[in-house]
Amino acid sequence: MRPAAIVTLVLVFFLGLSSLFVVSEGERGIVKRFGKIAKDAEGATVVYEPGLHFKVPLIDSVIRMNARILTLDAPADRFVTSEKKDLMVDSYVKWRIIDFERFFLSTSGGNQLQAEALLQSKINNGLRSEFGSRTISEIVSGSRDELQQEALKAASDSALELGIKVVDVRVKQINLPREVSQSIYDRMRAERTAVAKEHRSQGREKAEIIRASIDAKVTVMLAEAEKKARTLRGQGEAQAAKVYADAYNREPEFYSFMRSLEAYAKSFDSKQDVLVVSPDSDFFQYMKGTNKAK
Repeated sequence: MRPAAIVTLVLVFFLGLSSLFVVSEGERGIVKRFGKIAKDAEGATVVYEPGLHFKVPLIDSVIRMNARILTLDAPADRFVTSEKKDLMVDSYVKWRIIDFERFFLSTSGGNQLQAEALLQSKINNGLRSEFGSRTISEIVSGSRDELQQEALKAASDSALELGIKVVDVRVKQINLPREVSQSIYDRMRAERTAVAKEHRSQGREKAEIIRASIDAKVTVMLAEAEKKARTLRGQGEAQAAKVYADAYNREPEFYSFMRSLEAYAKSFDSKQDVLVVSPDSDFFQYMKGTNKAK
């Protein structure tokens, strides 16, 4: 075979390969021809479904775009309520491309990152409008579904400009900004500290009242016990005096003798005691009697 024929066959082979292209599952393709999007006879953009397709070699270029439902989960953003209170809102968006030509033209050739940035801006505008028309109480107490539906509606209308359909908008979490949360926590801590101090003060006051009451009861009980003891002691002394008086009246001489013996016992209790008494004193009257008897 001649070299020219071989070259011709190789060129035909490569031209045949370059005229075929494959669109994968979950994608859609459009063809750009001479810098413009290829269209059919009716002027509609030709969108290629998944599968094997043909194009004009060296003239047509294929742009493949994701046709699945995508998730845009951007960082939390700050929104202001109708009360002029700041909230940090964490949300996500489900979206997909429905107009591939418009998406391609409005996102610099189908740039998904640019599309998400533009979509996030539109979503935030819708959420900002919805949050700005509600109070914190309304947002937290149960109107979140309504808020999400309104935001979805507003985002869907504006996203059509990008060839995008917003499938769903969901608010995952609503928080106060860190600085606001800290001030609230500090205020709550101060309030709890004040309540605790008040409780402790009331407790100390009640403790003093209880302590004073107990001290008063103890004082009264001791006074009553002392009174009763003195009464009993007085009654005992009176009874003892009566017994002594009765004994004296019955046997005066014997009573005097017993009293003298008690005095002798107490006087001579210690061998070191020295007693200076006149011999004629009545102290020795029973001792003298004893000597006389002997």
